[in-house]
Formats: sequence, structure tokens, C-alpha cells
Amino acid sequence: MDVFLVILIFAAKAFVLVAAIIIVIAFIAIMAAKSQHQPLVDIEDLNQHYRRLEVALKSEAMTEADWKLEKKKLKKNKKEQPLKNRVFVIDFDGDIKASEVESLREEVTALLTTATPEDEVVVCVESPGGVVHGYGLAASQLVRLRDQKIPLTVCVDKVAASGGYLMACTANKILCAPFGIVGSVGVVAQVPNLNRLLKKHDVDFKEYTAGEFKRTVSIFGEITAKGEQKFIQQLEDTHSLFKNFVHKYRPHLDLHQVATGEYWYGENALSLGLVDEIMTSDAYLTARSRTHRVLKVKFEKKQKWTEKLSGIMGKSFEKTFFKVISELEKSRLI
Repeated sequence: MDVFLVILIFAAKAFVLVAAIIIVIAFIAIMAAKSQHQPLVDIEDLNQHYRRLEVALKSEAMTEADWKLEKKKLKKNKKEQPLKNRVFVIDFDGDIKASEVESLREEVTALLTTATPEDEVVVCVESPGGVVHGYGLAASQLVRLRDQKIPLTVCVDKVAASGGYLMACTANKILCAPFGIVGSVGVVAQVPNLNRLLKKHDVDFKEYTAGEFKRTVSIFGEITAKGEQKFIQQLEDTHSLFKNFVHKYRPHLDLHQVATGEYWYGENALSLGLVDEIMTSDAYLTARSRTHRVLKVKFEKKQKWTEKLSGIMGKSFEKTFFKVISELEKSRLI
């Protein structure tokens, strides 16, 4: 009898294991099938989004009689002549490497197949800056819109500094929230040097180059006066490129005043001419939605099912980890 019970338990465990494997395989197959049909560009109708918010709030806040009248009004407005003018919205959430530029270039390419000078493109920039080549490419993507005479508006709700402002200055119009940060028209480089530490521990470091200034300043090599002078000159040259680019698109700016590497909040930035108007992106887009079709455009990079699965597992682990940390912090505070 005991042997029979052991066999039953073993069979039950084996069944659960096989079932779990089948579920995982089925999940992977579904994810793979979905990824094959995933659109490259995701379009969100913000007019409908704002309308749903309005309906949700009014249906709860109004009396039943008033809501019936309001529903008729909303239904009538829906049947009116559809809006012809369009506003296309892009979000750019930049990191130090300007990683979002890969999506931005696809989004701009997609827009250039459809947008006309009668339309408008709004780019919501969120970035404290980063690598020169990355943000230079990001700014160049926005210039593509300007070159096709498509009105370009940049909205800064939090920060568009340094490389972020390099992007923003390409716009026909820059809007900034009251406490949004803009500016930082400058260049910075930080290079730790461990050469003296290596010498102290009798460690030789040899670096072979061809070309007098192939390597000016490095982490392990000895920094010479000549190399340091050349490195600083390269920074100054980059700063000159930055200033010339800003001047090209905002010629009214006093570069001696604003190209010092400083940053400013919205109101002060307005007085200096760094931005054109104090307004959040929410206020601008909701106002635009009354007269335009407002469409949010997002490039969706195709992912392999393995990447999606690892992403899901990573997010689950991260969520669990921070939940545990949060509980530990609570217990410590108590």
C-alpha cells in the first residue's frame, strides 16, 4: 500500500511538471506569433483619450438628468465635421547615451511619409544631455522635419539641458513648464587617471599610438602638458560647434550670456530667449485637440520572444526585490 501511494505521488509530481512545461511552451509560442504581427509604429489617438477622460469624469460628477443632456451634446459634437489638421506627437526620453535616437529616427522617417507643412510635429523632450555624437544625431533627426517645412514644436516639462537643448533649439517654437530646466550650453569631460597609483605599486603601463594626438588623455597613461592642452582645445572646439548650432536656429540669443554652461528654469529662460512660451505639454496638446487631430506616434522595436520573456522575468524579479526591500525598510522604521 505504501509503495502504491509513493507511485501515485511520483506520478502526480511528474504530471504537474509536464503540465508546467507545456504551459511555458504554449506561452512562448503565443508570444512568438504575436511578435510576427506586431506593427512597427504604434499610433494613439489623443483626441479619443481626452474624450474618454471627459466622459468618465462627467458621468460620475453629474446628476443623472444633466448627464443625459451632456451625452446628447457629446454625441452631436462627435457627428460634426471631422478635424482635418493634424498634430503628430513624439516622446523623447533621453539617457546619457541618447539611446532613444534609434526610435526617433524611425518615427521621423515615418512622419516624413505622411506629414505636410499644414501639419505640426510636437516633440516632448526629456533629457539632461549626454554624449555629443548621440545628441548630435538626435538633433539632426529633428532638422529633417524643419528641412521639409513641417512646423516643429518642442515641449520641455522637466529638463532639456545640454544635448537636450541641442535638440530643442531646432524647433520653430519651444514651450517650457514654469520649473522646467533648459540651457547648459557647454561641454564637460571627466577622466579619472590612475597613473600615479600604478607607479606606486610598480606597475608598468605602455600604450602605443600612431599619430601625435591619437591619445591625449587616458585613464592609465601619464597626462602630459601637451596632451592636456590638446584635450582642452578639443573641448573648446566642440563647444564652438554647439554654440554655432544653437545660433543657427535661435539667432536672437546672446551667446555670451547663455553659452556659459549654466541652466535656467522656465521663467528666467523665457526672459533670456531660450524658450518662447511658458506652458506644459498637457496644456498645449489639450488645447490643440479642440481644433486638430492629435496623434501620438511611437516606434515599437520588434523583439524576439526570448527578449520579451527575459524582460517579463526581469520586471517580475525587480518588482519582487523592491517589495522585499520595502517591507524590510518598514520593519526597520517600526
